[in-house]
Amino acid sequence: MIAIGLEGSANKLGVGLILHPPKGGPAQILSNIRHTFVSPPGEGFLPKDTARHHRSWVVELVKVALREAGVTIDDVDCICYTKGPGMGAPLQSVALSARMLGLLWRRPLVAVNHCVGHIEMGREITGAENPVVLYVSGGNTQVIAYASQRYRIFGETLDIAVGNCLDRFARTLNISNDPAPGYNIEQMAKAGRYLLDLPYAVKGMDCSFSGILATIDALAGRLEQDPMGCDNIVPGEVITREDLCFSLQETVFAMLVEITERAMAHVGSSQVLIVGGVGCNERLQTMMGQMAKDRGGSVFATDERFCIDNGIMIAHAGLLSYKTGLSTSLEDSTCTQRFRTDEVFVKWRN
Repeated sequence: MIAIGLEGSANKLGVGLILHPPKGGPAQILSNIRHTFVSPPGEGFLPKDTARHHRSWVVELVKVALREAGVTIDDVDCICYTKGPGMGAPLQSVALSARMLGLLWRRPLVAVNHCVGHIEMGREITGAENPVVLYVSGGNTQVIAYASQRYRIFGETLDIAVGNCLDRFARTLNISNDPAPGYNIEQMAKAGRYLLDLPYAVKGMDCSFSGILATIDALAGRLEQDPMGCDNIVPGEVITREDLCFSLQETVFAMLVEITERAMAHVGSSQVLIVGGVGCNERLQTMMGQMAKDRGGSVFATDERFCIDNGIMIAHAGLLSYKTGLSTSLEDSTCTQRFRTDEVFVKWRN
């Protein structure tokens, strides 16, 4: 069976086609096309501008995805799209595109939870069996484990997502959004030398990032006004923008490692699967890997093709659902900004 997936919950528009062999076995990725709306440095992406980008590019991306996959409309069994969570206007653009294709091609629709798409794609690519999942992106931060046909949330952010924290600090520093603000923060952090004392906000199994962001923003403001104005933090040394990026990364990633380790101990798992855009960060993977190694476990992660939002993960999760007999009627093919991971009944797993 072949499915096409449309993803556009944020600033990345993705279209992908996937094949599930009739006799089982690994899924085959036929195409995985993506186009990103990049806003100017110092600015975020507005919903209306992002939605306009998605509407402008979706037809071209569908054509390219079909051509690269070497398939025709007749070969496609279902059309999968992101129902939520995400930004309202971009989600509406993708849902509208999916309905258009469904009517034109006369194929059934399958609405997919964005978070579940990340998890199932991560499991498929890495081969992780039953891991604790750390889902970290610009809009979500959750520690998840599977139980009784639900992806249960063990811990999450109490305010902003970790990716949003990093992205907003990139705007404070007026760092480029190309290819991604979080990636550019990561590169600057590699040149950092001093770990500054920032708030460490772990509350049980949950995290809070807004206070950390406010503190690091204030330090950046002091640094911009007077490059020598922060020399009292590390006596006799000049603090740089790279030190701020390094300190922010080390602090928020340490928080994520702590709550992930606690979840592993609770469910008795030795595996961690990192998914979501922030999961591409090599420093996060290294820190999580050290923790897992100390516990006799292992870490699974994917590269930017699958960590960053993409259409193939929506196609894969949608096809898993479709094969169990689930589909979405045209009347119900809506989208929602709030769609929790644990709301989805995972019928395809035991």
